[in-house]
Amino acid sequence: MKKIFILFFLVQIAFGQNPTSKKGETVIKIIYGGDLKVDENKYPGAKVFSKTETGQVRFEHEGMDLWCDRAVLFQDRNWVKAYGNVFIQQGDSVEMSSEYIEYDGDTKLAVSKRNVRLQNTDMELTTDTLYFDRNLQEAYFTTKGVVKDSATTLTSIEGRYFMEKNKYQFLKDVKITNPEYTVNSTQLDYYTDSKHAYMYGPSTIKGEEYTIFCKRGFYNTITEKGYFIKESRIDYDNRIINGDSLYFEKSTEFASATNNIKITDTINNMILKGHYGEVYKAKDSAFITKRAVAISLVEEDSMYIHGDRLLVTGPAENRVIRAYRNVKFFKTDMSGKCDSLFADNKSGITKMVRNPILWNGDSQMTGDTIFLISNVKTEKLDSLKVINNAFIVQKDTLGEGYNQVKGKNLYGKFEDNKLYEVDVVKNTEVVYFMYNDKNEFIGIDKTICSAINLTLNENQIEDITFFTRPDGIIYPDKDLPKNARKLRGFIWRGDERMYSKDDIFDEDDNNIILPVIRGVNNAMDPLEEEQNPDEEKDKTVTKAKAIPPKKKKVFEKKKKLVAQPKSKATVKEQ
Repeated sequence: MKKIFILFFLVQIAFGQNPTSKKGETVIKIIYGGDLKVDENKYPGAKVFSKTETGQVRFEHEGMDLWCDRAVLFQDRNWVKAYGNVFIQQGDSVEMSSEYIEYDGDTKLAVSKRNVRLQNTDMELTTDTLYFDRNLQEAYFTTKGVVKDSATTLTSIEGRYFMEKNKYQFLKDVKITNPEYTVNSTQLDYYTDSKHAYMYGPSTIKGEEYTIFCKRGFYNTITEKGYFIKESRIDYDNRIINGDSLYFEKSTEFASATNNIKITDTINNMILKGHYGEVYKAKDSAFITKRAVAISLVEEDSMYIHGDRLLVTGPAENRVIRAYRNVKFFKTDMSGKCDSLFADNKSGITKMVRNPILWNGDSQMTGDTIFLISNVKTEKLDSLKVINNAFIVQKDTLGEGYNQVKGKNLYGKFEDNKLYEVDVVKNTEVVYFMYNDKNEFIGIDKTICSAINLTLNENQIEDITFFTRPDGIIYPDKDLPKNARKLRGFIWRGDERMYSKDDIFDEDDNNIILPVIRGVNNAMDPLEEEQNPDEEKDKTVTKAKAIPPKKKKVFEKKKKLVAQPKSKATVKEQ
């Protein structure tokens, strides 16, 4: 008789209850109540349901089904507490299990605790406590969450899940672990459909052959492609790449940088700077333009090479530097200009072509092509060749004239990076202002011969030796007209000489207009707009910390929902 009464009572509850609560909201429906008990002392105004051999207790509310072993239902408040093997299903995509849950049918807010597991499509979230707002279709945790798919694990101390967008917003101590890479970030948004990650705050991505740092960034975790801004840096193929914005592709082994870039070659002890650059790992090459400069170490002194375009190719032992258009270089005791320059590490040869000019000390040297040869073992400057139309000019330090030597070819030798001996061969001519030991002017030597040998001391001509039938005269100053004191082809270009590393840049280089990078040059952050351009932008993505849904007194009064390799020497940038 007692069993019949209980069954009749359950039928009344299931089919005879009011469909709305006191607040006008849809009531929580009892689909299967199991055993019913009433304990007014412990649960005043509530009904306690327990599972039976037939099945678990089951409720339904506006498209969500809830199963549990035991439940306490407060019908007047449209609120339920569920215990033991709790399982929630919403539609075909969202499933959640836990050991305990509280759910308010009026606010549609739930909190699940202990061994919480939320399953959606191919992603699974586990945490200790999870807040779920069905109105916004958002879930929130503050007790460390772990999200897994087939190959990737994401962890965060605090985070939120936007179900309609299939987006996770991780807000503290974020880490992504994958067999191919790891990601660490202070804040990160992750889209489960596209597997795209958007990083906010200091972040690090580490792959097998690369490491990336940034304060803002986008990363495709499937293709391992990314775009990074704000103090961004890539450690890649023994190179360190810095720039206002960086782009990276693992599959093509390519990286590029824009604005204020710096590429540091840690093996060759070289630095490349400019405002646009590219690195190709497979080709072991780097390209740079827009106020481009290569800085390398030569005899413990920094050599600066500038051109409209710079290309560095080959491994360390076969490294080649190519500079194109408006090429200039500067070293403390040497500088030069040409249209194109090629420097080969393996041979130690630097070739200057198309209207080259070289200044060493006070000597100006020109010709059709200039070669500088270094000793590959000591890395010291060894010799010099000027091929075709060789011409040396030195301004007379005691007068207003110019010492000049010209011929077909010129061969020079260096010692301690100073030119100390020069041979000029074939059809040589000389104009030389002569002084005695008291620096008293003697006359002007004007000679023609087959070859000339010059010895220099402190970059000044000290001795001249003429070979093979020299024909010359020493003219008194009054006997040699002004126009006869300059050899054919003479051009003094002293005003073009560079005296510091800044002189290698012309007015166009110094006034270059850089492209605007949103999020760096202004307040707009492109990563916010790129996330979902067809959807309303999520206002919370730029916040340092999100807060739980703003609902009050969801559960019992005492349980309010509250948010909870180096070389021996290093390049010196002077």
